[in-house]
Amino acid sequence: MRVLAVCVGNPQLRLGKKTPTGINKHPVMSAVSVGPEGLEGDTVCNRKHHGGPEQAVCVEGNITRLWWEDALGQNISYGAFGENLCIDGLDNRNVAVGDRFLIGNAILEATAPRMPCRILSERLGDPAFAKRYLAAGRPGFYCRVIKSGVIAAGRLVAHERFDGDRILLFEMMQHHGKEASPDLIQRYLQVPVHARVRASLAQGSIKF
Repeated sequence: MRVLAVCVGNPQLRLGKKTPTGINKHPVMSAVSVGPEGLEGDTVCNRKHHGGPEQAVCVEGNITRLWWEDALGQNISYGAFGENLCIDGLDNRNVAVGDRFLIGNAILEATAPRMPCRILSERLGDPAFAKRYLAAGRPGFYCRVIKSGVIAAGRLVAHERFDGDRILLFEMMQHHGKEASPDLIQRYLQVPVHARVRASLAQGSIKF
């Protein structure tokens, strides 16, 4: 696998709205430093739901991007889903919580699926896209940065699968917002899941 695109975004106003969004990502040609808060030069506007150490980098697999091109019958450019990285040879359906991605000297660790929202639907020009994204079960995903480094398009990527009970990210997306059985809670307690999910387990649910 390799990095096809590294994408960052600047604040932009949504049509008819007063608050800016950072979802409009675009590829950059130069190498970019990545650290605990994400990619240098990237903008996160809504800190309540995006960004921070548990969601420092958003990743899309290129196999999934191409699947969406076929499903929607349109070109899906790099960064169209608000992702920071697009990785060639990666199918989002095969990624689990705790999987690591080694890119040069940087190490990223998957924490949670990217959940669709109204702004993503606006970005794709389809008010119903969020529901379609959920139904497809092929979510992009957030990563924490285990080791800072430098990332650039063309860099090789090693995918190290979590050595334990694998909770696939599309499963986690299905569990979101629901009450959890004791057995399911125990599964989540055994993996390096997103901190908000870990906090929600004490309330008997899975939320992030």
